[in-house]
Amino acid sequence: MAAPDLTAELDRLRAAGLYRRRRVQDAPTQPRGRTDGRPLVSFCSNDYLGLANHPEVIAALQQGAQRWGVGSGSAHLVNGHSAAHQGLEEDLAEFTGRPRALLFSTGYMANLGVISALTGRGDTVYEDRRNHASLLDGALLGRARLRRYPHADAAELARLTQGTSARLIATDGVFSMDGDLAPLPALALIAQQTGAWLLVDDAHGLGVLGREGRGSLDHFGLDGTAVPLLMGTLGKALGTFGAFVAGSEDLIETLIQRARPYIYTTATPPALAAATRVSLALARREDWRRTRLTALIARLRAGATQLGLPLADSQTPIQPLLAGSTERALAWSRTLESAGLLVTPIRPPTVPTGTARLRITLSAAHTDADLERLLDALARLPGIADGPIIDTK
Repeated sequence: MAAPDLTAELDRLRAAGLYRRRRVQDAPTQPRGRTDGRPLVSFCSNDYLGLANHPEVIAALQQGAQRWGVGSGSAHLVNGHSAAHQGLEEDLAEFTGRPRALLFSTGYMANLGVISALTGRGDTVYEDRRNHASLLDGALLGRARLRRYPHADAAELARLTQGTSARLIATDGVFSMDGDLAPLPALALIAQQTGAWLLVDDAHGLGVLGREGRGSLDHFGLDGTAVPLLMGTLGKALGTFGAFVAGSEDLIETLIQRARPYIYTTATPPALAAATRVSLALARREDWRRTRLTALIARLRAGATQLGLPLADSQTPIQPLLAGSTERALAWSRTLESAGLLVTPIRPPTVPTGTARLRITLSAAHTDADLERLLDALARLPGIADGPIIDTK
């Protein structure tokens, strides 16, 4: 049997406008940098609070490297778990109001680890159709039966779970491609009624929403009883790298014993944990960053309304400009790049066919001038007055 023709498949992706390529950055993570050798203002980073290039975080990383070296040397369960890791886990547990927290190397691995550790053959996992790929893949790795409900449709989830034995319900807190919030109070009630675990991936909510940036759960006033499984990432609003799961003592001990992506992965560098402790402290005490971000979101949406721009309904830093077709999203992205702005197009399979968009993301580090420049360029996008034809549900 002949090997698969990879060249033909790559050619098909190029012809369909779905081929992806990497861009080379030649500057720290910040709005104004250099991409592929060109100066561009970025509106597609998840550095929501502007902490990725903060001097105190940089200094903490440098000092951490002096203290701990560069690598951790092994997995957490061998000899890679340092006092820096332990201190960060304790900080994250206190921050989220949970008894314990457990570090993972990435959010993807955290979701794979949690779902596969807590579910298996014969179990049913219910997930929002627009969940992050890692949540969907976690159910597949755990070999559970995966059932997907329409986006943010708690009523349909209640119908699907009625009279059944659900093992776990999983959802994004803030949906990464849409910027909207999951109906967490309703999902928590359904989980309670069915006896299921509720897992919330709050990668895009932590640092941004709630008191001191405690996330979407705090935004809705939900505690660890209502939502026993919380996953958060460190590489977005906190500006560093990695992820964690927070929950009960028994939950964390179970994950240490059973979560394969935790057991069989080298721990992240201790110096990185030391830097994250500083970025977490900055995010908590410098509330002006969230205030600034909220003001930028309001200004962008007000300007978009005046221009008739088809922004999705989002009150978070994720502001999707709906294009509809892949071709239009690519054309819009190229037009913005020619104006010195980097906004990458999001295309299938990341989003459903017919819902391609520009995923505009804002940072507290953006200036008023940056935002005005973006709005001015958006007003000149080809075909913008026509608007997209999209079923956003």
